[in-house]
Order: sequence, then C-alpha cells, then structure tokens
Amino acid sequence: MTHTKPAGLPDKIRHFIDGKFVDSVGGEEFDVLDPVSNETYIQAAAGQKADIDLAVAAARRAFTEGPWPKMLPRERSRILHKVADIVESRDAQLAELESFDSGLPITQAKGQARRAAENFRFFADLIVAQHDDTFKVPGRQINYVNRKPIGVAGLITPWNTPFMLESWKLGPALATGNTVVLKPAEFTPLSASLWGEIFREAGVPDGVFNLVNGMGEEAGDALVKHPEVPLISFTGESSTGSLIFANSAPYLKGLSMELGGKSPAVVFADADLESALDATVFGVFSLNGERCTAGSRILVERSIYDEFVERYAERAKNVVVGLPSDPATEVGALVHPEHYEKVMSYVEIGKTEGRLVAGGGRPDEFPVGNFVSPTVFADVKPDARIFQEEIFGPVVAITPFDTDEEALELANNTKYGLAAYIWTSDLKRAHNFSQSVEAGMVWLNSNNVRDLRTPFGGVKASGLGHEGGYRSIDFYTDQQAVHITLNEAHSPKFGAGK
Repeated sequence: MTHTKPAGLPDKIRHFIDGKFVDSVGGEEFDVLDPVSNETYIQAAAGQKADIDLAVAAARRAFTEGPWPKMLPRERSRILHKVADIVESRDAQLAELESFDSGLPITQAKGQARRAAENFRFFADLIVAQHDDTFKVPGRQINYVNRKPIGVAGLITPWNTPFMLESWKLGPALATGNTVVLKPAEFTPLSASLWGEIFREAGVPDGVFNLVNGMGEEAGDALVKHPEVPLISFTGESSTGSLIFANSAPYLKGLSMELGGKSPAVVFADADLESALDATVFGVFSLNGERCTAGSRILVERSIYDEFVERYAERAKNVVVGLPSDPATEVGALVHPEHYEKVMSYVEIGKTEGRLVAGGGRPDEFPVGNFVSPTVFADVKPDARIFQEEIFGPVVAITPFDTDEEALELANNTKYGLAAYIWTSDLKRAHNFSQSVEAGMVWLNSNNVRDLRTPFGGVKASGLGHEGGYRSIDFYTDQQAVHITLNEAHSPKFGAGK
C-alpha cells in the first residue's frame, strides 16, 4: 500500500471566526507535517493575540446579542443532533483526514469519528432531560437553582485523537448555551478545520463557534489570559496545565484540566490471564500509545510474572506496525518528529533501567517517518524514569509484586493519578483495591470502556476538576440560587425603635 494525500484537502488551514474562514491578521503561518514522511503537506494560519481578540469579540457578541444562550434547550438540542448527523455522514472522510494528519491507524480513526457524534447526541439529550433542584420549606419558602450559561469558553485540545477530544468539550459547552473559542493542537489542525462548515450547515449561529489555530505559547496563551474568557477547559500534559493554572489565576477563571497519566494495570494471579493480556496489550499500544489513560505500568503478581512477561512480549512482537492508511495496521506513525525523538529517548533510557523483551527501536521496513516498534521492558524498578514519567508512546514497563499491599504501594508510587486497571476474580480485593488506589477512574477486569454519564478526570498531577455527564453541565453553567418567601419575611427590625 502506498502513502498518498487524502482527497479534499483545503489549499490552506485557516481560522474560523464569526462564521468565516480567515487568515491571521498579520499573515502568520506554520508548517504542518505528515508523520509518515515528516514533510510539510500544508500551511496553517498561526494565530496571534490579535486573532484571539477577534475570535473572543465575535463569541462575546454572539453570547450577549445572539439567540444561542436564550434558545430553549429543545431548540439547541435539535441543532446539536444535526451536528451529530453531519459528523456521522462524514465518518469516512473524517477518519481519512485524522489518520493522515495524526498517524493514527485508519481503523482506530474511524471509531473516533463515531464517538464524536455520540458525544454531541449525549449532551443534546442531557440538556432536554435536565432538571434543577428545588428546596421547599412548607408554607414559608421555596428555593430553586437556576442554571445559566457563563459566557465565552476557551477550549484547548491535544493532538491525540483530536477530533473526538474536541467534541468532548464542544458538546457540553455549546449545549449549555455558551459560545466558544477552540484552539486545537498545532501538530494536528486538519480535522479541526472541518468543524466550521459542520456547525454552519447544522444551523449554529455565526460567532457561537470560533476556531483559532496556532502555537500554545502564542494563541493558547492569549486565550488563557483574555479577560473576557471566564472558562478554560484544557486537555494536555501536566507541565502545560500548571502554566495555564498560573496564568489564569489573576482572572479567577473556571478551570477544568485533564492532564497526564502513568496509569497502572495490576494483574493478580487469580485473574483471567488471557483477557488481561488482551486488555493490557491493547491498553498501551492502541492509538499508537498516545493516550493519557494508557496502562503503561503493568504490575504482575510474581507467581504468574514469568509467564505473563513471556506471553506479553510475544504479543508485542506480533503487533502490526504499518502505514496509518492500511486497515491491517495496529500501530501507525507517532504524531511529529519532536515527539518521536522524545519517545525514542525514553526507549534508550529504558535499556539501562529494565530488561528489553520486545521492540526497542525503529522497524526495519520504515527507515523514515515516526515509527516505533512496540517496546516492552520487564523487571523495571519503581524509581526508574520509565516507571515514573509519562512517555506517551508504544512503550510499557512491567514490574513484579508479591503482596496486595506491595501492589497498592507500587500503583500509587507516581505523581500521576488518572486511571487504574485491576485484574482479579476476588470480589473483595477488587473493590477494596479500587477504593484505595489513587486514580480518578478505575476499570475492573476491563479495558478503557467509557461511559459518558460518569466523571472523567484525575487526581494528583493528572488533573483538576471533572467533566462528563452532569459534571460537564456543572462546569459550563453558573448555578444561581433563587429564594422566594411565601409568608412574612420576619426580618429583625433594626433602627425601628422600641
């Protein structure tokens, strides 16, 4: 199979502001690379402060003067369902663009487009079914909660599964009546460029959705520091999250940040070993290993450790590395040469910190591009860098344990706390371990199966706040308490004399 550009590429990737595709005010652009060849295949507008100012002004105008926040929930719901219909109808095109731009295997990119549509459907239904709390004091008072959209939401999204992760934020932000400015990742701006025409076709009013491409240090920084953007939702690495937290502080912005992870997958001797192998191999090598919830530290009870390592290594050696466009490919090309160099540097570090049992370099059949063989290190000590630091690639560390207490100590021995995966047939152990592990999300005897009704987010260095279900509604709305007196107010009579 040959590597070719997808059909329908635009001549250039532009911003989308107030219903129009536009270049940067100052004409700034940046190169977008194809991860298979690392050659520039298109130019994108590079947003600066002036472009963010225009986008925020359009979003603010659409919020204060436009119909969007004042629409009945059912009206907004109909439009968001239409967005989902359009996304589903363009599934093949979206997947092709996403795969070409990000290096994701085409079969996995197709799943992301379907999930993006489902995200819009979920929140379109949720706002119609939503009810607010009422508290009664019989004969005296009724108190109710009035939810109101907050204003302009700044959405900053990462380069792994970009289209789907953009929909996670766009769905609830728009459903609740806010307007948005989206700043997609500079490595993967291609699929995001489709949102403008999708929203326009669905009937979203001009100015409700705005998109500014560019670097985090320029466009992202200007969005975070803009005084008329009261909300920032960010998904990305923890160090960037810390910087956004600091830069938002003077403006007291609402923040939701889903950050990095170094998630443990704990396999006890009584686990269904075949199922655990399936899930743990998939959990770190799917999406090219570029996933925040990857189970990149596998902790295995010693009595089954040698068998597990041997079988895991064999599976890793047989993972199909190939062109992203090939339906047989299981691991494609990493997103960008900078990221490739980072992952390969960790592979070299790992060779001094563990026993290499699979991979460890570039596949022979791909002398160029960002290809990494699925790499497995065994006997990794808890203080090793490959055990402690997020690699964000197809690299895994396997470590033995002897007791439940040691397994828990190893699982929690990291600054991160996003996800955890536990494999055991002991019901008591499963629940007790789940409740003791320091992770925002736990999957028992399962791979990462997402339920949109549940909170998504982490603890420690893995995040701040949660989104998903009603947690997203909470984040994107102000909750105003309204108190009504039904009888005499009985206020103390200050200043009325005796």
